[in-house]
Amino acid sequence: MTAIKQPRYRIIALRIAKQISSGQLQVGTKIHARSTLATNFGVSSETARRAISILEDLDIVETRHGSGAIIISREKAQEFVNSESDTQDLQNMQTALTNQIAEQQVGLVKLTQSLNTFIEQTQYYKQHNPFTPYELKLVNDSPIFDQTISELNFWHRTGTTLVGILHENHLTLSPGPYAKIYQNDTLYFVGNELSFQNVYNLFYE
Repeated sequence: MTAIKQPRYRIIALRIAKQISSGQLQVGTKIHARSTLATNFGVSSETARRAISILEDLDIVETRHGSGAIIISREKAQEFVNSESDTQDLQNMQTALTNQIAEQQVGLVKLTQSLNTFIEQTQYYKQHNPFTPYELKLVNDSPIFDQTISELNFWHRTGTTLVGILHENHLTLSPGPYAKIYQNDTLYFVGNELSFQNVYNLFYE
């Protein structure tokens, strides 16, 4: 998401307000005439006029006939600077949240695709195998986490076939012997009526 772009005249008004709040421009002094201001900032005289109008509306300057714009409040200038800073922070937060949501949506699409593939393969497996896949989420800690399927000797110790591992929203189907199993992974496996208990005991017995 692209950040909201401030109008040029508002940017100029903010720059002048910063100069006032920092003491670079003192209360009681006169701001350059609109034509000079326009030249200094490289904008039209109308843009410069609108910038001065903002400062006048916020009681930062006072326009006097024949005298131009006179600075009347450093405090108001600081309030304007603070307000713009808060607004920018909110815009940045909005942009960051929008980007995070977009990334999550991409992740959800990939997860959905993986799950659909998994369901299709599960249905195919059901047609060719009498066993129903079991599901076990490894929530509790175990001393044998972070090891590969081969290192765990998974098939020989459980008598089950591991058909999928869900790790951090990423589903690996038919994981090979070098796939690792971590805490909070969800295992999908097939076997006989003792399969679930065997896999559970492997990690938590």
